[in-house]
Amino acid sequence: MTEFTPVSALLGGALIGVSAVLMMAMLGRIAGISGILGGLLAPSEGGWGWKFAFVAGIVVAPLIYGAVMGAPADISLPHSVPLMVIGGLLVGFGTRLGGGCTSGHGVCGIARLSPRSIVATLVFMAAGFVTVFVLHHLGGVS
Repeated sequence: MTEFTPVSALLGGALIGVSAVLMMAMLGRIAGISGILGGLLAPSEGGWGWKFAFVAGIVVAPLIYGAVMGAPADISLPHSVPLMVIGGLLVGFGTRLGGGCTSGHGVCGIARLSPRSIVATLVFMAAGFVTVFVLHHLGGVS
């Protein structure tokens, strides 16, 4: 999936932005998936319903897309499953270490002009650039 698709990218970005604004306006909460998912894994008083609905929407949305488009989204795994599991665990560790994920800091935090979120997003991006460079140019992963 390397082709440039500006219309779908614009629509997807707009939907993410509208969703984040609605969540803040209606619930007073940040649309950060790591905090929402973490809240489901370690539930506290109240708030379980909207967290479940949020995560269910992430799971159900591709199924709706497949039904509307007549075929599921074309998904290919660019790397081995073990490498992707290790990457996922590192991302999870990083979200705990950084006090949130890219959606919480990058979408919602920057929109609120949070200095902490701006720094966190810069660190996320720099770590991603370095990781890709090391793995693809020095580590032999294609």
